[in-house]
Amino acid sequence: MHPRPAAHGNRVAKHVQSLLDFLRERGPTHPREVNSHFLHGRTTNYFGGSSNATTQLLQTMHCQGLLRVARRENGIRVYAVQEHDPEPRDKTERQERIDKLADAAVNIYAPMPAASLSFLLRRLRYAAPQWRAEVGSAVQRAKQRLSHTRVDGVDWYWPADEKAPRRRTPSDEVRLLAPFDPVVWDRPRFEMFWGWRYRFEAYTPAPKRIRGYYSLPMLWRDRVIGWANLSMKSGNLEAGFGYVESAPRDAVFKRELAVELDRVRAFLGAGSGTP
Repeated sequence: MHPRPAAHGNRVAKHVQSLLDFLRERGPTHPREVNSHFLHGRTTNYFGGSSNATTQLLQTMHCQGLLRVARRENGIRVYAVQEHDPEPRDKTERQERIDKLADAAVNIYAPMPAASLSFLLRRLRYAAPQWRAEVGSAVQRAKQRLSHTRVDGVDWYWPADEKAPRRRTPSDEVRLLAPFDPVVWDRPRFEMFWGWRYRFEAYTPAPKRIRGYYSLPMLWRDRVIGWANLSMKSGNLEAGFGYVESAPRDAVFKRELAVELDRVRAFLGAGSGTP
């Protein structure tokens, strides 16, 4: 969601301009090289620890759309200047750009109920603050442009060029979904689809948690039937599960859940532990 508006004082604005000039001249540059040139010192980061001030300023400039990540070296972002196309003066061209941005978002999350569609598209004001005043009309154009239908009193929207898939037997795979996976992100839709309430509880005080610190919704076939909590202990993956009703007794489910846990272990480089 870039760019975000800057709120720098004069002193920081001078640092920003100096960094932009340096990166334009050098091209893609590792933060270590930038810091050795400028030596801005250290500052408190977002998590309360100490960070290199230059690195934090580079991150802020990236967040504001001034820089882009050209590549990574051992996981470290290598930054370059992000050159932007000039803002179109023609109203029709500007609306076309907004509509393309809206369609990109809808392609990720559809099908969406009307309330969720409006919520998602109105957040584009953070992605493109220069279009803030026009986001409301973009929502109305989207509702006219997208395919839609009404089911049980709820209006649903999806891309106009997307054909309804033929009904088919769902895969037997078990998948543990991230709390912000497109299937999960829209909480009201999640509840409409699967009949239970999921909330991300990492910031909920432990005594008030219902499903766990970082519970992962569990998708099996065409239903989200429960959740998993994973942790690492002594290099091994440990998993605990909860179910909306009860754990399936189907041998296929048990096999596919074991396969999914093996995928997680391979990703983490973890030992077998006790599922």
